[in-house]
Amino acid sequence: MTILNIETSTPVCSAALATDGTVTVFRRSEPSGDHARQLPLFVESLLGEARSSGQTIDCVAVSEGPGSYTGLRIGVSMAKGLAYGMNVPMVSVPTLRILAAEALAEADSMAAGTRICPMMDARRMEVYACLYDTCLRAAGEVRALVMDEAAAAGLAAGGPLVVCGNGAAKCMELFSGMDVRLSAPEYPDARFMAGLAEEELRGGRTVDVAYFEPFYLKEFAAAVSHVKGLK
Repeated sequence: MTILNIETSTPVCSAALATDGTVTVFRRSEPSGDHARQLPLFVESLLGEARSSGQTIDCVAVSEGPGSYTGLRIGVSMAKGLAYGMNVPMVSVPTLRILAAEALAEADSMAAGTRICPMMDARRMEVYACLYDTCLRAAGEVRALVMDEAAAAGLAAGGPLVVCGNGAAKCMELFSGMDVRLSAPEYPDARFMAGLAEEELRGGRTVDVAYFEPFYLKEFAAAVSHVKGLK
């Protein structure tokens, strides 16, 4: 099973080809935001690699959001065109789950009960966030949070916490004295979509190519800060 993975939700654009969950080739940009130019080149290169090795694309996967409105539109439009043109199914993967998978993969180990909280920068002290366990199961929905001391305490209250993403560093002072560690991943990477996308496809959770829309989280622009976690 070979899946073409596309991630364009942040200033970094990436694409990866994976067979049976293992990435065989990938392309990744610097944080330029020039996705409209770079993504077609990445995809063309990956499809060429697939043809040269005799691989057939079985599915197209796309990062669904939240994230940059323009970036998401570019990625989803490309994924739709490819899936339609190749007559293959399409799956979507939550962007924050990709970041959580990356933090988990890059960790030497995580203590029992550790939770992972990817944070994508929204603006000022606002972040898009969600809590995951070490099996990458979400504990609640993706939320837009204005980070203050109360919000930080609520997130940290459930035990050891690993935070990551380009919105995490600006929040670390709020977690002072708490059992919270900053992980390296800043931007989601298509390489870490591979296993998640295969999980979606094998579970039959494909999306309608004609009607699928990215998850912008616009309706949550008015953030909630005084919460006991993200449930």
